[in-house]
Amino acid sequence: MFLFSRIAFLLFVCWTLPASAGELTVVSVDPPARVLTADVTTDIRVTFDRPVDRDSVIVNQTFWAFARWSGTVTGTIGYADGDATVILTPTNPLSAGESVMVILSHDLMADDGSNLRSAGYSYQFWTRAQPGSLEFEQIDTLSTRTTPGESSRAYGGIASDLNGDRFLDITVVNEDTADLRVFLNLADGTGLFDDFLQPTFPVNQQASPSEPADFNRDGVVDICVANISTSSVSVLLGNGDGTFAAQQEMVVGNSPRGIAALDADGDGDLDIANTNFVSSNMSVLLNNGSGAFGAPLFWEGGASGERALAAADMNEDGILDLAIGAISAQQILVNTGNGNGTFSFASSRASGGQTWQLVTGDVNADGHDDVAVVNSGNSNGAILLGDGAGQLAAPSVTPTDPFAIATDLGDLDGDGDLDWLTSSFSGDWRLFRNNGDGTMVFDQEFAAPAAASCSVMFDFDNDGDMDLGLIDEIADVIVLMRNVGCGAAPSGYGDANGDGMVDIFDILCVLDGFAGTFNDCAFADVNLAPCPTPDAVIDIFDILAVLDAFAGTASCCAA
Repeated sequence: MFLFSRIAFLLFVCWTLPASAGELTVVSVDPPARVLTADVTTDIRVTFDRPVDRDSVIVNQTFWAFARWSGTVTGTIGYADGDATVILTPTNPLSAGESVMVILSHDLMADDGSNLRSAGYSYQFWTRAQPGSLEFEQIDTLSTRTTPGESSRAYGGIASDLNGDRFLDITVVNEDTADLRVFLNLADGTGLFDDFLQPTFPVNQQASPSEPADFNRDGVVDICVANISTSSVSVLLGNGDGTFAAQQEMVVGNSPRGIAALDADGDGDLDIANTNFVSSNMSVLLNNGSGAFGAPLFWEGGASGERALAAADMNEDGILDLAIGAISAQQILVNTGNGNGTFSFASSRASGGQTWQLVTGDVNADGHDDVAVVNSGNSNGAILLGDGAGQLAAPSVTPTDPFAIATDLGDLDGDGDLDWLTSSFSGDWRLFRNNGDGTMVFDQEFAAPAAASCSVMFDFDNDGDMDLGLIDEIADVIVLMRNVGCGAAPSGYGDANGDGMVDIFDILCVLDGFAGTFNDCAFADVNLAPCPTPDAVIDIFDILAVLDAFAGTASCCAA
């Protein structure tokens, strides 16, 4: 009888206590992960499986985003779906054609007291670049030298907005002078820049690979740099006026060659992972939340000579992983993040040669991140398609100019897919246009003054299309190439009545709009000036725009 009473009591307690619902879980995100065409004014929406505790949602702490060029996404937080959806509405537009990383901390809580998993949640998407013609004009050449005879060895850099004026600046990392040199954008729409700021900002010897981030989450762009000769990583926090504070330097493995910023341990701040080429291993530096870093944690990447590096969610579990180029083994490795500051080997694939550098992005529009590499000694590049489960397909190899050392992806023609630009130390820059399925077709070559070392794809004149900053490490110059001309108009252009066709009825629709009798013609203002913004006037140019669309010659020229 006593035993029966005890069992009955325990059953009563279990029945009356609230059941645990488990961890707070992300159900969906918008913009979708890895999408390439998010509007620059997009809200960032994350939907959970239950209402969140609003007090746990803190901008720049537990729920935030960092855009590669425009910087930390400042804005306001809103809620929908009974507080199950959290919405970050940016104060300012993002920059065209840039990648954005969303970071959710494990400190996010639900109303029922449950936390987001200890690994947190991170994902990336890209903003839309407007149509461009792939016709480029050189508008300036910036020198990184203090005096004409002094070599700075400009090798690498970022194009982030350092002073908050919503125009993108250029920061160049210099190997010989061991410093950063910052060129501030004139911010007048011309795409021109001031001479670099002096004094410059010291790092250490043979500084080269670099990544922008906001390590102390103060809304200002910072930078991390790998110093090859001193086997160290430098972190310089931004001051918000284009300058950087003194470096914090951490010793890592021998000859760091690749660097990436990501939340490796789920606490909502950005940590640093790097390759160590001579040590043939990897290391991670964990952030304490204020931009100070602990001692490196080391692990084996999975093959000899780890060199190139990029962060992406290769297995699509909401934890960023690492794509690693092992130059000695001639392999691309995928190490998946465990969300606790450690990584596990997932796969390897032959890279097509001696991989010097790599970059990630969805090149074939299947929703999975792919890898674009350059193989220096083999004078080629390759595309390796990802399957979304941490595996890569065999490389599709393409010849480059001799000794290719940099690879970059960006939507240079604004058609919604990523084009490819390679840089060759013993040659020039080569642009390959994406056919939309990941097939890269040679389009044009940009002649290097001496040695094409790398490139930066960014919208330096704020006109919505992607321009180029081409960096030459022997001539010590940045060649500014502006994307000019008219790109193709977007799908549906000229369809004034929205019936899916461009015909005489669209002209009639425009005439109705001009007369003020719109009826069902909501798109009567069809001409783009500039693309894709209507000019807010219904006139003869709208009729001409419809005629151009009917003839198949519509473009994004201003009326």
